[in-house]
Amino acid sequence: MAKLSLDSLTRSYGDLTVVNSVSLAVPHGEFLVLLGPSGCGKTTTLRMIAGFVEPSSGSIHIGDQNVTAKPPWKRNCGLVFQNYALFPHMTVAENVAFGLEMRQVEKSEMGKRVNDALRMVRLDHLGHRYPRQMSGGQQQRVALARALAIQPDVLLLDEPLSNLDAKLREEVRIEIRELQRKLGLTTILVTHDQEEALTVADRLVVMQDGHVRQIGTKRDLYERPADRFIASFIGRSCFNEGVITRSGRFETEDGLVFKVLDTGASGPASLALRPERFVIGDQAHSMDNHFTGTVEFVSYLGSSIDAHVRLGSSTKMVVQMANRDGFIEPSEGDALTIGWAQSAGLTYPRNQGSISQGGQVS
Repeated sequence: MAKLSLDSLTRSYGDLTVVNSVSLAVPHGEFLVLLGPSGCGKTTTLRMIAGFVEPSSGSIHIGDQNVTAKPPWKRNCGLVFQNYALFPHMTVAENVAFGLEMRQVEKSEMGKRVNDALRMVRLDHLGHRYPRQMSGGQQQRVALARALAIQPDVLLLDEPLSNLDAKLREEVRIEIRELQRKLGLTTILVTHDQEEALTVADRLVVMQDGHVRQIGTKRDLYERPADRFIASFIGRSCFNEGVITRSGRFETEDGLVFKVLDTGASGPASLALRPERFVIGDQAHSMDNHFTGTVEFVSYLGSSIDAHVRLGSSTKMVVQMANRDGFIEPSEGDALTIGWAQSAGLTYPRNQGSISQGGQVS
């Protein structure tokens, strides 16, 4: 177990740069998530850490050791692949033992470490089975046990849950997080699933087009997104276009005026609001902003209900309401009064990449 450092890590293929000067410092025992859309460079970054992709420039340190030029088997990184990469002709125990055999671990020690790893993932009673006899969730645990058996300094997870159904993903990601905390392993997870990232991460690294856009805690990225891309990628936001005035007002394209915190910015801009920040009905009248609109669409999501409310010809808000006992959901065509705090809005001058936020985070 060790800290991990990346310094200006870059990977190019001809004129195409897929990872552009990424620098990270991951403390010992941290669970860091690389998050971003497909093609953003997160998996290439992970594979450079593992040693399967050679950097074009930059360096990788695990602990105090520069491993940039070392082959994968000399880095002591445990890697769990997206497709698990289990050997079908080997039993579960033999799959877990494979990495230990490559490291020429003594037989007596090997058996103990295989049993310990399988016990950690609650599969010690299934070591005799073959992968084809296991469910998807069990195969994922075998792949995790194989990575843990070598007692890695760094655990690398390359979208390991993407082949599982939604319910099983929820269960297994909690198990991985709890196991990581128990072992104190420095862990890097690659995913494009924001819910998965928000569930397990100590810190998030959001990437786009090979660049790091923002690094921070879950609360940092959700409450204080650095730019419009982050605000749209982490969680949900509804965006409306308009103009910021210096008096702390945002005027929409159809003439509605909303109160926002005065950040000194002015000119064409976008306003973003999180659906859960709205209140409805009588409570809305006490908010800094309150308007009555028409419900155009209602989406029943079980624990919550989304109402798409049109306030003007081009201004629409998505309002999330908790589905509590006795709650009567609005219907399409209903008039609905909605309100939100002045501090709830995120404003983006269109000629700038940064975001101004009115909200305070406790």
